Amino acid sequence: MTAEREPGPSVLIVEDDDATRSALRRDLVARGFKVEDVRGGGEALQRWEARRPDVVLVDLGLPDMDGTRIIARIRREATTPILVISARDAEATKVEALELGADDYVTKPFGTAELHARLRAVLRRAGGPSADASGRVAVGPLVLDALRHEVTVEGRRVDLTPREFEILRVLLAHPGRLVTRGRLLRAVWGDAYRGEDHYVHVYVSQVRRKLAAADPEGSLRRLIVTEPGVGYRVGAEE
Repeated sequence: MTAEREPGPSVLIVEDDDATRSALRRDLVARGFKVEDVRGGGEALQRWEARRPDVVLVDLGLPDMDGTRIIARIRREATTPILVISARDAEATKVEALELGADDYVTKPFGTAELHARLRAVLRRAGGPSADASGRVAVGPLVLDALRHEVTVEGRRVDLTPREFEILRVLLAHPGRLVTRGRLLRAVWGDAYRGEDHYVHVYVSQVRRKLAAADPEGSLRRLIVTEPGVGYRVGAEE
């Protein structure tokens, strides 16, 4: 029996041209991505809020709003990689999109090989400044692979839910820095969950428990340090 391939990173395509959207979907599904696609900006923001995809591909010329509004809205709350795909090739337009928080800009028409290379690059950078060229963050025996959406300890895979993975990814992307509960909440659940700090406490506890179970030597027991009443920071492994 052939082993079922595990789905790769999730991507939200925001593109009003049906032919382009369908072609992108087919290509990315074939490359192992989990894909959702929408035509308009309003639906895109609803899907992003509900699903929190790993990366967003967004056209600027949408029927109900300019794509720059989507970039600004996402960037207010999260570090989700954003790749613009647009026929607008003016330098000022590119600068505006990038300054609003887009991670890269691809001008139509483009080849699928170029798009995939750019997409993989922004996903690798999603691991944060501590990530290597492959998008992996290593802390002692722990390795988080942002591109494969996988966490291992001493080479053994840790079974994290998507929310748990994102909590750990956000914390590892800010080594040594205090990340408030509110920032974690917005980054992982969205603005609709403002004030639901208990979500963060429960999920961080689950991440700690799973890492401890995978690390009988105890070298990761001080990986996630609680700052009482404020949030968490990634400390040095013992």
